[in-house]
Amino acid sequence: MASLLIRNIHTLVFADTACRNTPVRGAEMAQLPCISNAYLLCENDRIAAFGSMDQCPERADEELDAEGGMVFPSWCDSHTHIVFAAPREEEFVDRIRGLSYEEIAARGGGILNSARKLQACSEDELFESAYLRLLEVIGTGTGALEIKSGYGLSLESELKMLRVIRRLKTVSPIPVKATFLGAHAIPSEYKSRREDYIRLLVDEMLPKVAAEGLADYCDVFCDRGFYTVEETDYILKSAAQYGLKAKIHANELDYSGGVQVGVANQAISVDHLEYTGPAEIEALLSGNTLPTLLPGCAFFLGIPFGPARELIEAGLPVVLASDYNPGSSPSGNMPFVVSLACIKMRMLPEEAIVAATLNGACAMELANDYGSIAVGKKANVFITRPMPSVAYLPYAFGTPLIEQRILNGKVF
Repeated sequence: MASLLIRNIHTLVFADTACRNTPVRGAEMAQLPCISNAYLLCENDRIAAFGSMDQCPERADEELDAEGGMVFPSWCDSHTHIVFAAPREEEFVDRIRGLSYEEIAARGGGILNSARKLQACSEDELFESAYLRLLEVIGTGTGALEIKSGYGLSLESELKMLRVIRRLKTVSPIPVKATFLGAHAIPSEYKSRREDYIRLLVDEMLPKVAAEGLADYCDVFCDRGFYTVEETDYILKSAAQYGLKAKIHANELDYSGGVQVGVANQAISVDHLEYTGPAEIEALLSGNTLPTLLPGCAFFLGIPFGPARELIEAGLPVVLASDYNPGSSPSGNMPFVVSLACIKMRMLPEEAIVAATLNGACAMELANDYGSIAVGKKANVFITRPMPSVAYLPYAFGTPLIEQRILNGKVF
């Protein structure tokens, strides 16, 4: 049995003696259990023990001195689109010149732009670029990841994307969940016959995705200018027949009804929520769907940030994710997401860390093994430089603070 002992940890963050596998809700999110002057022992790929240094084991097969740095559980990023063919920096310039996200999409940019580029790209090319992005996010502390399709928008290209995600799963040192997002936009050729595209989704795409076991979830972009509540409900109910659980892009651009239809379909999460009011909060309180906020998208597009404080004060379990994609959030840097949550959404550092770790793991149904430092969970953690407090991580938003990553009990 291989063992790794990390000594002289200034603060062991989210030291979870309860081995929690359920979301942390409301005011409880501010209660982040920590141990000062601590050690952490990993055996094989699991956490075996932790505590204060006066109880530290004498030796292990491999030892690391944290030298006064902090140890955090790895981030659990439950919303990304890292399989794409090319960046969209030209649209970034268009927005600087005054065009909105919706205006760019209406003239064939946005998701449709990514779809055209992806359809012309080989599976191998997509895999190689996505693998580099996977390594990139691991470098900033991510230890579990969800990846969506949605830039294919045809049977062949959606399957191509999902097969790339399946290949990533086989080589990734961190767990990867796959989400089928064929309902990301209406392709240009179906603009005047959207019902035909929805039939293609339900009658051809979903059966093939299910037959090959390519996805864990089915997502729909339920928002103004994209899919209606009725279309979303039909697609999600069809996906459920194939065992694909629901996730939703909801309320990024307007009060769309996406939250309510997500809760009605027992969605694991509803994501974005830049437009969220009392009706959406009431719907979320009536079920177990997790509200997921994507502050990187709001920051990049200059749209309202999700109402984190109202959600927390209502007693809900907020999740934070990166939305890493080429058009509206071209970054998978979770430390920056945590900083944005604090700076722009008034989340306390403790709340933001819980939202980006255990609650993110819950949004991928991975919380039995990931999201906190608990005996028996996977040993996915990172070690920071010496820092004066936990709050320093979101405070020093531009400083690279992560020194070492431990994945599956080994230095990565």
